[in-house]
Amino acid sequence: MNYRHAFHAGNFADLVKHAALLRVMAALGSGPLTVIDTHAGRGLYDLAGPEARKSGEAEAGIVRLMSAKDAPEAFGPLLRAVAGLNASGPVRRYPGSPWLIAEHLPPGSRYLACELRKEEHDALRSALKSRTGVETLNADGYRAAVERCPPKGRVLLLIDPPFEKADDYVRIVETLEAARARNRDVQALVWLPLKDLETFDAFLRDLEDAVDAPMLVAETRVKPLTDPMKMNGCALVLLNSPDISADLAAISDWVAQELGEEGASRLYPLASS
Repeated sequence: MNYRHAFHAGNFADLVKHAALLRVMAALGSGPLTVIDTHAGRGLYDLAGPEARKSGEAEAGIVRLMSAKDAPEAFGPLLRAVAGLNASGPVRRYPGSPWLIAEHLPPGSRYLACELRKEEHDALRSALKSRTGVETLNADGYRAAVERCPPKGRVLLLIDPPFEKADDYVRIVETLEAARARNRDVQALVWLPLKDLETFDAFLRDLEDAVDAPMLVAETRVKPLTDPMKMNGCALVLLNSPDISADLAAISDWVAQELGEEGASRLYPLASS
């Protein structure tokens, strides 16, 4: 599969991921922080482009959120970021994780944005070229996350692969385990699709066995999990994270109920080994 996020930018899963990411960064406070993004993408997306228009996912996602009257405050930072990019006009531009991280990076912090595809990396480098403390890397993000993880200090890993390779689930667990071996203070936000529930449950079991840290799972189901070939929802796993459980519940509940069909959400801790 040749995955291109331009087709999916601003969809329901992006709303969950990006609203949660901004809440995590706010909760981490103003001290120096190293953020490593394993699958950064291009950083900024044109929702008027052919990819986004073809899929229609942004119309069913960020466009609906921007016009909602009942969106929880947990969406506030994301709503303000999108509004700032669109100058009070129609929603034509949507910020990816790199843009949001760079905008909210605390003073004295560092951000490493990894992207394996050269075309996407070139666009990412252009989008972030004037940012202080920001480095882009055209490389395997899993490997870079471990190799470039500082042995001391606060570290936040964002792991958000396209899941086009069979070993993505295994490599997430291996990356978190290895990064935590280098620096016990590592924190992480992991995004995953909800398709085949057994695959997801097996991933959680492997993660529990491999990583000794407090973890919280937020599931956002926009439709019943009856077709394992479709993305029926998404999940976030927060590792060693600040407590943003109330915000996560509000984000997941709203997306499931307002953007889903028979949607539902779940929030639960994992017991580490």
